[in-house]
Amino acid sequence: MEWGVRDFDPVRLGNAETDAWVGYYRRQWGSVLRSFLTMVRVGFGLNWPDTVRGAWWVLRANQAWAPYPDNDPDTARAYMRRFYALVKRRNGEAFEVHEAARLDVEWWRVHRAMQHEGAPFDSLVDAVAALYAHVYAVPVDAVREAAEGRAEAMVISDQWVAEGADPSSPSITDERAALVRGYTALRVAVTPA
Repeated sequence: MEWGVRDFDPVRLGNAETDAWVGYYRRQWGSVLRSFLTMVRVGFGLNWPDTVRGAWWVLRANQAWAPYPDNDPDTARAYMRRFYALVKRRNGEAFEVHEAARLDVEWWRVHRAMQHEGAPFDSLVDAVAALYAHVYAVPVDAVREAAEGRAEAMVISDQWVAEGADPSSPSITDERAALVRGYTALRVAVTPA
């Protein structure tokens, strides 16, 4: 089965992102890369060589972002620019590469501010919705429900991390369900009628 930017499988994508987050917070980078391979292939419909390249760049961006508080957002954005340039080149999307990379890393920043500084939940929803609206060229309101699902999953993940990041925790199932709900809403919002 082939997927594309607008006809992705929300269940596979949500499952892969859940696994990526579990690996990220446990610093299991091999697991994170495997999950990113699935996310890039399913979420953007790239061929295998481009999937490997794209997943590698997303991994490197996340590794640049991961250290707290001494992360490297400029390097993270640089890797995400490479990723979005690849997606745009292969799929012919109309988004602006630098802005897509900026918006992607911006939701990471807002999420971290929510984790450590108590930034409001709605600011995270707004940041994710802004990324979706830009990449898919749809109104922000059309992707707000999708952004809420993904942000809800982040809150669940943050609680899971605070509780010790047990890989057998039932919180992972709740996180997965929220991501699948979010990606299901995203697919509805971005799939042409």
